[in-house]
Amino acid sequence: MSAGIKKSPSNGSEKILSCEEQQAKINEVKKLIGPLPDKLSIYCSDASISRYLRARNWNVKKATKMLKDTLKWRSEYKPEEIRWEEIAREAETGKIYRTNYFDKHGRPVLVMRPRCQNSKSTKGQIKYLVYCMENAVLNLPPGQEQMVWMIDFEGFNLSNISVKVTRETAHVLQDRYPEHLGLAILYNPPKFFEPFFSMVKPFLEPKTYNKVKFVYSDDNNAKKIMEDLFDMDKLEAAFGGNDTSGFDINKYAERMKEDDKKMSTIWTRGNPSLAASEPAVTSAALSLDSLKLDSDSDASDDEKTDISSSHGIEPEVSDNDEPVAASTGNATEGVH
Repeated sequence: MSAGIKKSPSNGSEKILSCEEQQAKINEVKKLIGPLPDKLSIYCSDASISRYLRARNWNVKKATKMLKDTLKWRSEYKPEEIRWEEIAREAETGKIYRTNYFDKHGRPVLVMRPRCQNSKSTKGQIKYLVYCMENAVLNLPPGQEQMVWMIDFEGFNLSNISVKVTRETAHVLQDRYPEHLGLAILYNPPKFFEPFFSMVKPFLEPKTYNKVKFVYSDDNNAKKIMEDLFDMDKLEAAFGGNDTSGFDINKYAERMKEDDKKMSTIWTRGNPSLAASEPAVTSAALSLDSLKLDSDSDASDDEKTDISSSHGIEPEVSDNDEPVAASTGNATEGVH
């Protein structure tokens, strides 16, 4: 399982810097990144760079490498160009969706239901995950950078487990959207899930692992945990709340189509006000040479990251066992 993802280089102890020290680190990263096209420079706002630095414990070289890799990935994968029609098939069972409520800290809430998996395509599943992340970032309230993931394990069984998809998911969330996870609630995971999670743990950043909370409905503390986080009248019944309406794919599709228009409008205008919310990148593809890492980049951050160079993509085997190349040239292609 170790292929394709590197173990966390962090020792779990987080540096605490003054505002002046933080700004100095941000300025160092800007200098190392160099001049960028307008919309890429919006992506590289102080708020965005700060997240990459926090993800790498304020190590400038590691944060710069991580950011450069993401810029290359975004310029090729074009996540901001993925539209509902391209991923509607993946979405129709409600396996991942953004709810229409926020937690008490103003964080968007995304629900994942592994039992509703309806695809064997790793590329398709990851493309839909990226679409969901772009949509959640688009809907971050002003001043809020993080979101909550709720994983509903009702009906979960061993056939729902894919090490490859789990590995790719961890890579995307940690390396392409760093510091956007505020909390992950694993709701009623079965006992047989625990050994699987133990296998995954070494490949999670310590900060990510510490944001994972196991919640069991038969635990006396579960209700208090959920009440502290959510308005129970808005929280879905599946998580102990009072909302019994359930997931409606038609209503959800309309919401997403409206958000797609919002995404298009924002980037047509090139609105810089969304800089703090990590806007999408729609400028011309970057020259990979222009983002080439310095030869003295920290070696520990280069260790055997095997997920198809910088973009976390592995060849996929189709039903006839022929390798399928994962294209990142255009968002309309079957990426991931």
